[in-house]
Amino acid sequence: MVSIKIMYATSWCGDCKRSKKFLDENNISYKIVDIDEDDEGRKIIMELNKGKAKVPTIVFVDDTILVEPSNKELAEKLRIKWK
Repeated sequence: MVSIKIMYATSWCGDCKRSKKFLDENNISYKIVDIDEDDEGRKIIMELNKGKAKVPTIVFVDDTILVEPSNKELAEKLRIKWK
């Protein structure tokens, strides 16, 4: 199974909350960085997303990235059986 290295998010983002809930419900461990509170995290996602602060930006241990993924995309990437 592919695992998550880090999720860049904000506390107010609906997609971030949905992704976090999905990961928690599926017992997927991850480190979360709130880009509103972490300048280095904001800088990293700006570089990853060509100057845009798109969240959630999820970096996997294989160094692939999903930006604003749906639950279906997360399930496929993590090889989780999903509805």
